Amino acid sequence: MNLTLFDLDNTLLSGDSDFEWAQFLISKGVLDREVHQAQNQAFYDDYKAGTLDIHAFLKFQLAPLARHERAELDAWHREFMATRILPLIDAPARRLVQQHLDAGDLCAMVTATNSFVTGPICREFGIPHLVATVPAHDNGRFTGAPRGRPAFREGKIARVDAWLEELGLWWGAFGRTTFYSDSLNDLPLLARVSHPVAVDPDDTLRAHAGRHGWPVMSLR
Repeated sequence: MNLTLFDLDNTLLSGDSDFEWAQFLISKGVLDREVHQAQNQAFYDDYKAGTLDIHAFLKFQLAPLARHERAELDAWHREFMATRILPLIDAPARRLVQQHLDAGDLCAMVTATNSFVTGPICREFGIPHLVATVPAHDNGRFTGAPRGRPAFREGKIARVDAWLEELGLWWGAFGRTTFYSDSLNDLPLLARVSHPVAVDPDDTLRAHAGRHGWPVMSLR
């Protein structure tokens, strides 16, 4: 059996779901445009530069979840999927996922974006497992804080390790391990698998892939 892991933002999606979720809430008037748009852009720029403070970002990103009932959030998310996410899913990304599912690989989406935002996207792709940053909740209401370690940089490895352990598996159980990603922030997990693949990579990852002979592909 082979293990195949997919990053989401700017890999399977031709955009960033975290960024788009905040922009969606701004467009709905849920978040103040003047205050939050600049913050959202600044965090996104830090992420692309590899300098993101993940804890500061999660405080910003998860706070709106804590201010609203889950039913209202779910209704917003359905609109978000239809208007913001589905247009970012290109046919080559769907085909790549289906190729690995048809081959019988154990497949998971591995993303730093929180599981409230990414769960429906993972299901849209038909990927059976999601390894993501988990927003904490109490009695069905989000608290505004993450639960456990964020799935970011080395945290992605820790989260994948824990997920495999829950399945009674480990890295050595697979003949081949593959991870698809676009980002320099995913270099730790890309270095962990036997077959790293750079997908529409940023400049840092493209250069690293070139030095190490990693394949580079595009899903656009």
